[in-house]
Amino acid sequence: MKRYIGLHYINHPSRLFFTLALLAGGVLGIVYSVQAYPEFFKTEIIIGNTNGIKPEEPIIINFSSPVFQGTYAGISVMNKNGSAGQTEKVVLSWDNSGRKLTIKPQIFWKPESQYKIIVPEGRNKMLTKVSGQSFEFSVIKFPRVKSIAPSDGEKDVVLGIEDPIVVDFDKTTKDFFVKFDLDPVSNLTYQNNPEKTQFKLLPSDKIKEGTDYRVKISIKYIKDSDQNFKEIYTSSFSIKPPAPQAWEKDFSLRVDQARKFTPAQIATGKYIDINLSQQILCIFENGKAFDCYMVSTGKRGMETTKGQFAIKNKAPRVWSKKYGLYMPYWMAVASDGSFGIHELPEWPGGYKEGANHLGTPVSHGCIRLGVGPAKIVYDWTEVGTTVIIH
Repeated sequence: MKRYIGLHYINHPSRLFFTLALLAGGVLGIVYSVQAYPEFFKTEIIIGNTNGIKPEEPIIINFSSPVFQGTYAGISVMNKNGSAGQTEKVVLSWDNSGRKLTIKPQIFWKPESQYKIIVPEGRNKMLTKVSGQSFEFSVIKFPRVKSIAPSDGEKDVVLGIEDPIVVDFDKTTKDFFVKFDLDPVSNLTYQNNPEKTQFKLLPSDKIKEGTDYRVKISIKYIKDSDQNFKEIYTSSFSIKPPAPQAWEKDFSLRVDQARKFTPAQIATGKYIDINLSQQILCIFENGKAFDCYMVSTGKRGMETTKGQFAIKNKAPRVWSKKYGLYMPYWMAVASDGSFGIHELPEWPGGYKEGANHLGTPVSHGCIRLGVGPAKIVYDWTEVGTTVIIH
């Protein structure tokens, strides 16, 4: 009687020995061939990529010859960074006639963890023992803070829409949730670039002058629970203390003072008077103050230029390519357009900032007016109107 054991694998490199075994009488011949030529029946285990695995990326194990899948049901995966003896829940799937094993996490691999796969002893389909092995793989690291402004420990900081807190990461944070905390506690408004590598942050609440602030940055994988945020960076800076004021500290009272006591420097026609020391803008017509408003002019190192100028041009809303901001009710003071008078600037998303800074020099040289006053001054002013800054 003919025996056909093993003929299904006639395309295997050891087919010669199967054929000889069959001709020689069957199973006993196969056993003899395995003993005489073990290298032809040995199954090697090869693992795929093991470095920088993404949280939901499968691990691939390839076998050089088909194996009995049931003998590998005991494969285990352990998180070396977790609790001792903790086994991860995984999903196993086979392909390529028992030559390829795919191991997927039931949920996800935890970032910055090292895992160990323990492959038990098994059998290939030639009934040869396949020795057990173990492999290790590492999961991608969290994005790291590459730079932050203000820098850690920086003094006399002035935060504003032109000078927000800027955080740059070394890679995209698209697969993660990033949490920013500011202490003393303050609500934060932020925007990020399309690549999500840079975030600009601004407190929604009034900044406390002369106060030390601490920034804490935490991160988690997007599918992880909120309890698993990991702190990755802390930084601190101090806000510039308030300068002593000779005028009323109450801004509304100071504006009243300006209306009463600001002397007209031009007797006829219209002109705009900007007092840098008191952060007051008054509009005059024929020697009389029409009205006065609080402004915010250039901060230290970027002071608004003093002198006599004229309005060069005006537009209801211009885009500053340099700062990536809209400048509503723009009136150019410098002939080259480097600075002017405008309403509080806006981010493209519509967030407007700076109302709390009126009365404090925080801009990059421009003269900022609040919402309402900016439109009044814009509508009142004509191209060619004199501007005196002192």
